[in-house]
Amino acid sequence: MRVLGVRHHGPGSARSVRAELEAFCPDVVLVEGPADADPLVPLITGEGTQPPLALMAHVVDEPRRSVFWPFAVFSPEWQALDWATSAGVPVRFCDLPAALLLAPPAGEAAEEAGPEEQDDSAAEEEVPPVRTDPLAVLARAAGYDDPERWWDDVVESRTEGSPFPAVAEAMAALREEAPPAASVAEALHERRREAHMRTVLRRALKEGHQRVAVVCGAWHAPALGAGGARLGPASADAELLRGMPKARVALTWVPWTHGRLAASSGYGAGVVSPGWYHHLFTAPDRPVTRWLAAVAGVLREEDLPVSSASVIEAVRLAESLAVLRGRPLAGLEEVTEATRAALVDGQDHLLDLVVRRLVVGEALGVAPPDAPTTPLEADLRRTARSLRLKPDAAEKVLVLDLRTPNDLARSRLLHRLQLLGAPWGRPARGEGRSLGTFKEAWSLAWRPELAVELVEASVWGTAVEPAAVGRAEELAGEPSATLPVLTSLVETCLLADLSGALPRVLAALDARAAADGDVAHLLAALPPLVRALRYGDVRGTAAPQLGAVADALTVRACAGLAAAVRGVDDDAAGALRDLLDGFDAALRLRAGSSGGGSGGGDGGGADGVRRWTATARSLAARTDVHGLLTGRLARLLLDAGDLDADQVGARLSLALTPGTPPGEGARWVEGFLSGGGAVLAHDEALLALVDSWLSRLDTSAFLDVLPLLRRTFGSFSPTERRDVGRRVRRGPHAEAAGAEEPVDTALADPVLDTVLLLLGATR
Repeated sequence: MRVLGVRHHGPGSARSVRAELEAFCPDVVLVEGPADADPLVPLITGEGTQPPLALMAHVVDEPRRSVFWPFAVFSPEWQALDWATSAGVPVRFCDLPAALLLAPPAGEAAEEAGPEEQDDSAAEEEVPPVRTDPLAVLARAAGYDDPERWWDDVVESRTEGSPFPAVAEAMAALREEAPPAASVAEALHERRREAHMRTVLRRALKEGHQRVAVVCGAWHAPALGAGGARLGPASADAELLRGMPKARVALTWVPWTHGRLAASSGYGAGVVSPGWYHHLFTAPDRPVTRWLAAVAGVLREEDLPVSSASVIEAVRLAESLAVLRGRPLAGLEEVTEATRAALVDGQDHLLDLVVRRLVVGEALGVAPPDAPTTPLEADLRRTARSLRLKPDAAEKVLVLDLRTPNDLARSRLLHRLQLLGAPWGRPARGEGRSLGTFKEAWSLAWRPELAVELVEASVWGTAVEPAAVGRAEELAGEPSATLPVLTSLVETCLLADLSGALPRVLAALDARAAADGDVAHLLAALPPLVRALRYGDVRGTAAPQLGAVADALTVRACAGLAAAVRGVDDDAAGALRDLLDGFDAALRLRAGSSGGGSGGGDGGGADGVRRWTATARSLAARTDVHGLLTGRLARLLLDAGDLDADQVGARLSLALTPGTPPGEGARWVEGFLSGGGAVLAHDEALLALVDSWLSRLDTSAFLDVLPLLRRTFGSFSPTERRDVGRRVRRGPHAEAAGAEEPVDTALADPVLDTVLLLLGATR
């Protein structure tokens, strides 16, 4: 029998395990992993299967309760599985089954511990370092301050000999000195895991297997007979496992990513550099040279000049550093320092790019084609293949042209997945609106968690479209669904082409709109409806009923605003200002749309704008309304042409009169200018009013309003701030007085010559 104690992810460990199995030729292989996953092992030979992969187990009736066992090509366990299936040798998992791990605890720790143990505070103490990271203890004993570097030197960079006897001996010594686990439950869980591993091992020996190989975590090796240790009585292990609760679980293989294998992702057994480890395992010959050549390739993809001479210099530097530090092979630290010095000129943002692309990596595995899946996931895979959407762990932006059938179908699929709570991507660039009516941009990245989210979403249907319809109808029927939620749901149904859900959603919207008297809800509800009206025809999914609902919301919102804006504080005024911005933009979008929305018509949009303009003019003239709101309403009316510059100047002058408290005047200015500072840069009269008001403030008043002014002017673009500053520096009416800065014609001559050359003309 051979017990191979390993680190769960490491190229040297994986290579040593494979070599040991080939030399030992076992007749059965036991691997640390959930014992009820044995039927899934043969599937890894399926065509196209490619790690990184993970075994996923979830409770059948509660998919959110799930657990993953990740494997990479450089994982010793994966190499053991691959060797055994290729050689036709029986292979089994030996750890606690997932059915036991995912079962409800049922007070196990309380039953095992006595009363005095239950009240003990050991569970709140820090976990002893020997148990949390035994490698760190061994590294310190060897004089290393970095356990990763120590393990790399003694195991991962090892080129000959077996490390397993020494590892087992070291772990046995550590286990003798290790204090008890941090809590009773933790200690019990560890004892049960090792009891189950020994039970599977005894079963294999009892079946007549003479040459048994066990691949497990190094910490467990002494408990499984490594170094000649005895397994102990089977009765004690059976008693420990008796009566454990079980859950009904489902298991399958799912794609995993190198990013999820990284310790930075929160994975407990993660490694710092999965991409580097993958390289070491797949490129054993000249790994440093090949790695730095790959680094150069990444930089060249970004159009950065990296010469072959620089790569050669980096290789020599990395190897020289390894010699100076007494390392058998240049490690990640050495190649990173060589990259910084010779390839990226010390620029940290370029080094971060290399770390993201190579050191961690963006590889995404491919699950076995015959692995069990839910009908919903299978439908998603079929649909994605037909639409030529390939899962990829690297985030990328996909621009869709909604005039083409394939891109329109892609957009509908992505919106449906969002509704199901299993987003493949998220809208990019302001939800694609800046690309125009007919285009939409998505930022796509395949996440391993999608497997769990798709299982959860299966309760609404066995295919993506009917599941999305079921989810929309459920959301529409929730008593807590507010008016903005329902209008957003209507928009989602149109974007996702869920015509089957629209009748119920629209009925819920109509009922809620008739009963909801909250003006903030009415204001927030209109923009999604107008977007649905405006863009519905592009997708061929317009709903005729939406125009009437939008008209009713507009009437009720305008009627209720007079009371809603009275007596609000600064925070409420800020929230209302944002809602008014969206409400105004939505109404003007609807009125300016040639399509206008079926059923609403252009007339409905124009009537809404007229009603809103009258309401805004009335509110902007009131003195009992918060200055942030009256200032903002004045700016909206000015931008729409409903107030001219003279009228706005009069309102601004009134707001900034000496009799008005400076704070209230500053709030009016903040509301007026929150849409940008171009109006001040181009209107001398308004700028002069603001400048005069600021100039006459005394020191105390100026300090009081300074935070508001900093926030206001800080929101301007650099160009707007520069233009306003120039005009203030020149003084009022500088252009009329001829005080404009002189033009340097010499600077313009080269541009003029180039333009003339392009036009085929001469001076």
